[in-house]
Amino acid sequence: QLACPLDLGCHSVGNAGSWDDAIRKYVTTKKSGPKGASLRYVGSMVADVHRTLLYGGVFLYPADKKSPSGKLRLLYECNPMAMIMEQAGGRASTGHMRILDIVPQHPHERKPIILGSSEDIEEICGYYAELEAAKKAAEESK
Repeated sequence: QLACPLDLGCHSVGNAGSWDDAIRKYVTTKKSGPKGASLRYVGSMVADVHRTLLYGGVFLYPADKKSPSGKLRLLYECNPMAMIMEQAGGRASTGHMRILDIVPQHPHERKPIILGSSEDIEEICGYYAELEAAKKAAEESK
């Protein structure tokens, strides 16, 4: 039976040059932690997710300034890998919601994606929630 490891493992992170603050905080925290996570990125989602399933860690291809809706296609890239990861006991998210809960609006719709162990995805989603709360508080104080 396939199972998503809980170990730190490798982190496969796409579009590293333009990470948002939540992803930057997560990666910095993991790299400076006691086990010191390593970053590996093959550039092939299938290969990177396969390594994540074998050794743990996360696969991240978040939205960025150039592609605010994400780069990977929901129907034939994000959803199949999300299904596999969830069947292995992991999670798949945009950082704000579960990938498999998204109702597609068109066939080539793109989304950001974060795949990995439930604990890692929960941590990353927590960073996104913190950013949203801070942004909301700043807007309310204007």
